[in-house]
Amino acid sequence: MQTLEHYIQVGGQRLRCGYTTGTCAAAAARGAAELLLTGEAPDLLRVETPSGLTVEVEVEEAQLLENCARCAVRKDAGDDPDITDGVLVWATVERTEAPDVTIDGGEGVGRVTRPGLDQPPGAAAINSVPRQMITEQLKAALRNAAADCGLRAVISIPQGRALADKTFNPRLGIEGGLSVLGTSGIVRPMSEAALVASIHAELDVRRAEGALDLLVSPGNYGAEFARDVLGLDLTQSVQCSNYIGDTLDYAAARGFRSLLLVGHLGKLVKCAAGVMNTHSRVADCRMETLAAHAALCGANRETVRDILQAVTTEAAIPLLQEASILNETMDSVMEALSRHLRRRAGEALRVEAVLFTNQQGVLGETEGAAELLALHRKGEREP
Repeated sequence: MQTLEHYIQVGGQRLRCGYTTGTCAAAAARGAAELLLTGEAPDLLRVETPSGLTVEVEVEEAQLLENCARCAVRKDAGDDPDITDGVLVWATVERTEAPDVTIDGGEGVGRVTRPGLDQPPGAAAINSVPRQMITEQLKAALRNAAADCGLRAVISIPQGRALADKTFNPRLGIEGGLSVLGTSGIVRPMSEAALVASIHAELDVRRAEGALDLLVSPGNYGAEFARDVLGLDLTQSVQCSNYIGDTLDYAAARGFRSLLLVGHLGKLVKCAAGVMNTHSRVADCRMETLAAHAALCGANRETVRDILQAVTTEAAIPLLQEASILNETMDSVMEALSRHLRRRAGEALRVEAVLFTNQQGVLGETEGAAELLALHRKGEREP
């Protein structure tokens, strides 16, 4: 198997990156489409990932059948301890009369059964970015072959059903297999100690550059929301992953003046309960915290129960809207969030936060967030 020879320095370690199941699915779909349309399977597939990095993936198996073609590529997780490392990801592609492409999941790919996830109930658990990557590869194959037809791709992971029991999919209401995931197309390996060290190193760089005011987000979603929706300058931004408490501690110790945290409800509601490492293996109090604040704001027993049973925080938002307490509940959450962030940061570091969801946009801001939003929007970071 050809491995991805792309490395990152994490703390004192040089770690090799891999590629996501979404990248595997896109490559397999391209290979199967080319085999179907031209009669020849490529030996090597090139996929441009959303991160901008092009990966080359070997075709492990290829089969041209009577009405379809199948292709498999092997997942390479690099140095990341991913349970899907080494599994085969298959795509089966067939022609359709309609001039379009469609995507579904087959054996070992989970099926969504509850609302609130990236895909609606009934859909295969293939997230939006992988779907777009697969679509692009199928359309490229059609263009290259000058084919006058559409294509239907079914993604399968034969080992997926057994591996899914080791993930959170059953708790999330994803049944029958794994999810096809990935927002960048690349797996960046991170041990906890190495990741915290890399966050500290990035903060050191920002401070050495003279920055006093930080913009922090847990990950890509927060950074993209800050840039695309809030219009913020990401020049002095840092991604802290799940380590919000460690980031606050180090930012305070390094003498930063302020820190604006922009994060999704599903992350920051944990901080509103005082949980400063938001990894699910450390604590998952999202629904309990949200239900408690809803109860404080007048939610009845049935609403509280429904919130506790919701699969994600986004799925709980309509319940709060139906009870006419969404704004009050978010105000309560933001008050608690502000209190816990400031307690952790101490008096020397000013901390404000903006909380959002993808569907609702901004749901809450701490009392002084507007001032820091204007600061990062205009780039007026004065010494």
